[in-house]
Amino acid sequence: MSEKKFDSKNAEKLLDEERIASLQPQQLVKHLSITPEDHIADLGAGNGLFTLLMAEQTEQPVYAVDLEPNMLDMLKDRVDTAHIHNIQYVVSDLENIQMDNDSVDKVLAAFVIHEVNSVSKALNEIKRILKSQGQCMVVEWEAKETAAGPPLSHRISSEDLIKMMRDNGFDVEYISLNNEENYAVNAIMI
Repeated sequence: MSEKKFDSKNAEKLLDEERIASLQPQQLVKHLSITPEDHIADLGAGNGLFTLLMAEQTEQPVYAVDLEPNMLDMLKDRVDTAHIHNIQYVVSDLENIQMDNDSVDKVLAAFVIHEVNSVSKALNEIKRILKSQGQCMVVEWEAKETAAGPPLSHRISSEDLIKMMRDNGFDVEYISLNNEENYAVNAIMI
């Protein structure tokens, strides 16, 4: 396992009540303006903190994409309990996403872009799977020391990510969050 990858042995931390209260995932997902017709990819879906919320808002498939099959197995257990039927599971990295071109309207990449070897390759893959004028929201750790999260050396500052996304053909809007540890950017393919 790459030193940048989240260790699935810590998966329970992703659903911690304190983390959820800090992130307010329902508020974040609202920025995607999901409709019942939207096909969605949750990149780095993990055990599904955002996946389930998005799947409840669309009648179309939500593709839960994760490199770790055991994380997707944990998500499947949660999906079975929630009786949600529109989630499809994709084992894939983000630099070669195992999905068709132009297959989704919306992409969420939460706390996963800092793990890839090439942000540019991952952004190109996001563009490839997005339909024309598709929307992408990236949520990340701000590049400063905090008690939780990845090492500072793995983090991408909001300014750097915004520049990378603009350089890769996205119109980007910064989203202010209710905590200082994280940030989000909302982007449309141009």
